[in-house]
Amino acid sequence: MYQLGSVIEMKKPHACTIKSTGKKANEWKIIRLGADIKIQCTNCEHVVMMSRHDFERKIKKVLQP
Repeated sequence: MYQLGSVIEMKKPHACTIKSTGKKANEWKIIRLGADIKIQCTNCEHVVMMSRHDFERKIKKVLQP
């Protein structure tokens, strides 16, 4: 399960690319939990807020609890 500060992987990668590998970034850190969940890209610091229902559908796996 995930909690505040967990690093997760989403099903679809983010649009930014990792400079060292050239691949799309797909790691996000959870920075807010509640009815809505706010996640932050670990590569470019972009913040996205979505409903818990959408988040549950789009999450692939938890990398660091």
